[in-house]
Amino acid sequence: MGTFTEEITLVNAGDISAARNGFILDTKIRTVTLEAMPDTGAWTLIINEETRQKLGVAILKMVESSLADGSTIPYGLTEPVEIRWKDRDISLQSVVIPDAKDILLGALPLEGMDLMVDPVNQRLVGVHGDQRIHLVK
Repeated sequence: MGTFTEEITLVNAGDISAARNGFILDTKIRTVTLEAMPDTGAWTLIINEETRQKLGVAILKMVESSLADGSTIPYGLTEPVEIRWKDRDISLQSVVIPDAKDILLGALPLEGMDLMVDPVNQRLVGVHGDQRIHLVK
């Protein structure tokens, strides 16, 4: 199986809330549309520093993690980011790897949007077809 990318839109979730409450105009909501690689081995959304700055999300805390090669690296966890793919979305923290070459769409956002990787056709598909299943009402 090869790798592939999907177009996603990332939105500063704090800006969405601020606009809803009348503190900023909708036109001031920071948004970035980019190509992301679905990666079931990553646990969440992985962005680089450039993307973090464009979104204007703060790093809430620094943590340390082990990589596949056994090395450990420090990384930042951000304020919530809303991830949009077609008609699906989810808000969660992202991991910032400052010089990451690829934006990775990990297991948590994939599960949260009821998506899975179709390795044969190299694309994302709904686990339950085109209809998203909402786990909570």
